Amino acid sequence: MSPDTGPLSTSVGTAEFPARAPQRLKVSFEFSPPKTEAAERTLWETVNRLTPLQPTFFSVTYGAGGSTRQRTHETVARLKSDTGIDAAAHLTCVAATQGEIDDVARAYWDAGIRHIVALRGDPPGGMGGKYSVHPGGYENAAALVAGLKKIGPFQISVAGYPEKHPDSADAKADLENLKRKVDAGADRCITQFFFEADDFLRFRDSAAAAGVRVPVVPGIMPVSNFQGISKMAGLCGSKVPAWLASLFDGLDDDVETRRLIAATVAGDLCRRLQSEGVEQFHFYTLNRADLTFAICHLLGVRPR
Repeated sequence: MSPDTGPLSTSVGTAEFPARAPQRLKVSFEFSPPKTEAAERTLWETVNRLTPLQPTFFSVTYGAGGSTRQRTHETVARLKSDTGIDAAAHLTCVAATQGEIDDVARAYWDAGIRHIVALRGDPPGGMGGKYSVHPGGYENAAALVAGLKKIGPFQISVAGYPEKHPDSADAKADLENLKRKVDAGADRCITQFFFEADDFLRFRDSAAAAGVRVPVVPGIMPVSNFQGISKMAGLCGSKVPAWLASLFDGLDDDVETRRLIAATVAGDLCRRLQSEGVEQFHFYTLNRADLTFAICHLLGVRPR
């Protein structure tokens, strides 16, 4: 892969188009609970657009410090009832005791929600702040997974970091933490977003070597707002390659071209991963359907 051109150097004409491939990829989509009426309309338009792709599940995020707890619950419940598709609720350890978190989990179970994305979570001040264990709370995501399994046989997804979590001492410690989450009962690892296929492939192979025996699913973030994603990447430990920055150079006022490039870059990343045996993708949609739908179409995931 050329550092100057990035994944766009791959020759599309030499590979079979995924749309013609015999297997159907599995996809899932992440949303955030809406804060305004306008945002709510956009979210449900997005849901209606993506539902015909028959994802394995939708997931709904949980704000820093549990700030969106009620809206997350309402969104997850409506997704489940309106679409019939499995809906997963994010749940974190932040700013709550074990008893309070257990009550939230039981409420999900009673509402028919059987899938939890269990996370340590960001500090109440957001990404980049210093994390501290809440008095009487779960110490970390591994402890949360173990606690959830005591409440019921939830399906549990946890996070993985191809380029290491910012709070981990090194890659080895990071993998050890992932292994603890899996040993506690996690069923799947969904990764933080990344832009270099080799970073994910290296992480996947290292996780397998460390004894992680659950699917490791790449988290895909289509980039249309380069400045915004650069800031987010800096906080969560994902690097932004120079070739990616060069692709968006001079396009600050050209939304349409940025979105075309975003779909091309993310589609090319997914095709490279597919060629390396990846059969599941989790898309961070930012509550918008167009880029995710286009990428899925390129990959052969289409309404039946």
